[in-house]
Amino acid sequence: MAWLLLVLSGLLESVWALALSASHGFTRLWPSLIFAVGLALSMSGLAFALRSIPVGTGYAVWVGIGAVGTAVAGMAWFGESASVAKVVCLLLIVSGIVGLKLLH
Repeated sequence: MAWLLLVLSGLLESVWALALSASHGFTRLWPSLIFAVGLALSMSGLAFALRSIPVGTGYAVWVGIGAVGTAVAGMAWFGESASVAKVVCLLLIVSGIVGLKLLH
């Protein structure tokens, strides 16, 4: 259950990161609210997951999922450049996340 919560919290990290960008420095109401709620839920989920997952592993997985999710969303929906090299680098992060789970 802790791992599922950690993965969901990592996905929520992408939500709040994207909302932060869309808020334009907290000048837009709805993206700012989505940021605040996403951040609170993401941090809460991380906190609960860290009850049974070591902090180093949990934090690395949380950040990795958030980073990959945000980068993929940027490429898919916001016109950020995508290249084979970028995709390979993202896959390396994913492989690190999987490795941390397998070694836990």
